[in-house]
Amino acid sequence: MSNILDKLSEKIAYWRKEAHEILNKAGEKVISEVTISQVYGGMRDIRALICDTSRVPKEEGLIIRGRYLKDLVDKTPEEIYYLLLTGELPDKNVLENFSAEIRKRKEVPGYVWDVLKAMPGDSHPMTMLDTALLSMQRESVFAKEYMGLKKEDFWKPTLEDALNIVARIPAVAAAVYRHHFNKGEIIEPDHEMDIAGDYVHMLGIETDKEEFYNLIKLYLVLHSDHEGGNVSALTTQTINSALSDLYYSLSGGFNGLAGPLHGLANQETLKWILDLMNKFNGTPSTEQIRAFVKETIDAGKVISGYGHAVLRVTDPRFDAFMKFGKKHLPDDPVFLTVTRLFEVVPEELKKIEKIKNPWPNVDAISGSLLYHYGMKEFSYYTVLFAVSRSLGLTAQAVVNRGMMFPLIRPKSVTSEFMKRAIEGK
Repeated sequence: MSNILDKLSEKIAYWRKEAHEILNKAGEKVISEVTISQVYGGMRDIRALICDTSRVPKEEGLIIRGRYLKDLVDKTPEEIYYLLLTGELPDKNVLENFSAEIRKRKEVPGYVWDVLKAMPGDSHPMTMLDTALLSMQRESVFAKEYMGLKKEDFWKPTLEDALNIVARIPAVAAAVYRHHFNKGEIIEPDHEMDIAGDYVHMLGIETDKEEFYNLIKLYLVLHSDHEGGNVSALTTQTINSALSDLYYSLSGGFNGLAGPLHGLANQETLKWILDLMNKFNGTPSTEQIRAFVKETIDAGKVISGYGHAVLRVTDPRFDAFMKFGKKHLPDDPVFLTVTRLFEVVPEELKKIEKIKNPWPNVDAISGSLLYHYGMKEFSYYTVLFAVSRSLGLTAQAVVNRGMMFPLIRPKSVTSEFMKRAIEGK
């Protein structure tokens, strides 16, 4: 633990000094004005949070700690996690020490398996993951040490909790898969494997293991973080700002991730694609897709997997998955349908004036790749998303506690206030 602890001690001291200088120099400077439409519109585009782990510029897509995603697609989840925590990519020796720190924490308490097995068989996989995570709250180092700690040291037990969760969540998620979908006995973690390799091992899916490993490794990297304002990130950090430990906090984030407008989008998009293929008895032609897309738009329905709350370009995560698909499964029928949709949909959506972003997001493609390698249980896809996003969510929490950020407590207003504001009163 000493290596990552020492590095973060150094970084946090610098970040605190930097924040102190910013506040002293320009604490009253206005960085965002709020309109009534923004308040009624989900607080979209209001600058109200600090998140240094990543940012998502509208015209560029995900940038992790100042590094473009295209420069990180060949990295491992361990490298990305170290980057999210510290702002630096580890060298070979640092990576080995950090990876060993995670590997030694993999053992999941036995009672977690009892909890999963006691749940109703028709429980949603995300419900099972969240319940298992909450059951481990009794392991929280932060909860045990909080009363005797100074505020400036809160980040240290938060880091302990973060490393424990990141080490154990793949095993829990794999157990959910095997138990919920009747795949056989739970497979114990291999303490010599990396995060992605062990996750593939514990899932136990009969497929091309090397290619599936590369896909899961890429998936965990691409979904690891997406700035601080999305539902799961904002929820996790709001709960953690109350000094609830990371088990409580991440549980809240996972519950947000389970929503149809957040983490469920990938499974719904794949279902939409398969329904399209069923309509045409196989991979539809470009002409058939064009006609279907026009029909869908004319009916006032959305094209699943296209558009994004922030982005105004093709999601770079989509590009990374597309490159993987073209290399490993170019003739797969579902993937072919995805590529043909990409050729047609943006062109058609551009014709609609009110649509700001006609380009595909990551959900337009991720499910097709998982489906190819044998993970065909749609309801599980959000669990995989949660495993990946736990990297960013826990890293944000460690940094926020290191920065000693206060309780998140925005001001609410009434509808009467809005009416008076319009009248200038």
